[in-house]
Amino acid sequence: MKRLTLITMVCAVGALLLPLRAGAVDYSNERLNYEIVYHWGMIWKHAGDATLSIKKSGNGYYSQLVGKTRSWADKVYPVRDTLKCTMNAKLQPLKYEKLTHEKDYYARDIVSFSYYYGSTKAKGTRIRRGKPNAEIELSANCQAYDMVSVFYMLRNLDYAQMTTGKPVSTVIFSGKQKEYLTITYKGKEKVKMRDGTKREAYHIKFRFTQEGGKKSSDNLDAWLSTDARRVPLLLVGKLPVGEVKCYYKG
Repeated sequence: MKRLTLITMVCAVGALLLPLRAGAVDYSNERLNYEIVYHWGMIWKHAGDATLSIKKSGNGYYSQLVGKTRSWADKVYPVRDTLKCTMNAKLQPLKYEKLTHEKDYYARDIVSFSYYYGSTKAKGTRIRRGKPNAEIELSANCQAYDMVSVFYMLRNLDYAQMTTGKPVSTVIFSGKQKEYLTITYKGKEKVKMRDGTKREAYHIKFRFTQEGGKKSSDNLDAWLSTDARRVPLLLVGKLPVGEVKCYYKG
């Protein structure tokens, strides 16, 4: 499976220009668990698990996303990935860290955020085995996010005020580059869960690009619950062969 599978599948993201709900949900001490399933034709295989958690930390929040392959998949391509994010009381990122351990590949990225009159700046450090550390600087003339903090922005959007089919973009800072995330709201739908039950959900499509419009990651579809929590119920990403589905399990 592609490297993005375990982490990106759970990382649903939100747009800067979309309307926020007046009363934001308090996510203190929340824990969301997911099953990651590989699907190709008649093949349905539980390939991995992921957990997204958040808790109060001082005057802000600390969130962590952990993804790992199951024992059978470890024999093919073992994955142990962790994303960490410290946010202020407004859920704006202050520090983001990505730890990647996939088979023989290990990497660590650290990004520190700062804000100046509506713009976002970041200083990052890329750590790779056998290589000198690389320092990067990123900036955007708007609020920028990482692949954890932007998840909570998404869940605080006022979908009743969103226009179906209208795309809106926001900015993501990763450990190496600035990416643009385009979000298109597709309306309410019934989504089928892994246990066969159906839930009403908001359907959103995601597209990741670099500067210049070049595609940087595979497109992603997400379905969020229509209750106040806006829990991602299902995320689907295409692979060269088959697709990966990420099911919420509680």
